[in-house]
Amino acid sequence: MEPQQQPSKAPPSKHAIRAQHTPTTITVYQAYSPSIADAAVAAGKFVGPFKRGRMTWIKPSFLWMAYRCGWATKKDQERVLALEITREGFHWALAHACLSHPSPRLYADQATWEKRKEASPVRVQWDPERDFEFRPLEYRSLQVGLKGEAVDRYVDEWIVGIRDVTGLMREVGRLVGEGRLEEAREKMPVEEEYVLPADVARVIGADKGG
Repeated sequence: MEPQQQPSKAPPSKHAIRAQHTPTTITVYQAYSPSIADAAVAAGKFVGPFKRGRMTWIKPSFLWMAYRCGWATKKDQERVLALEITREGFHWALAHACLSHPSPRLYADQATWEKRKEASPVRVQWDPERDFEFRPLEYRSLQVGLKGEAVDRYVDEWIVGIRDVTGLMREVGRLVGEGRLEEAREKMPVEEEYVLPADVARVIGADKGG
């Protein structure tokens, strides 16, 4: 009797959001200097020295955050925050977003993209997801840049919880550096595909979910 062949695991969708989420929230990550992070954790929201006038980028992927901040070692990115925000706020951001670069998949021409970009308070880009050694993978990770009205909504309305996860970030980085990848994987936050409303998915060019 021949052994049964195990079904192969489907590859991840190329343009899909993978994140920690609940029925009402999604978790995103940001890295900051100690002064900004300490003030935010103490207040439960962003306060000075955080500056609302600058574009601020949120990332649903823990590993992409690790890549960006070098396991919380880069200057002014020594502290990593996990921010739980409302689904409604996240969907508002994406519904009002414009891709950072023109894409024929989403915009009829350069002028259409430029008009959308001028009016939009949100930028999105699909960057290659990373593995533990920060090598690019075949599928993408979403980055979301907020400015103007979007930053105000983020700070004042969307954030329902802030956690300092710097210790976890550095612990995973240490395990990876020691070649203990299975232990590192066990420490990682569990991120599952986040299915967007169809109209929101169309705006950012996300793959259709289940």
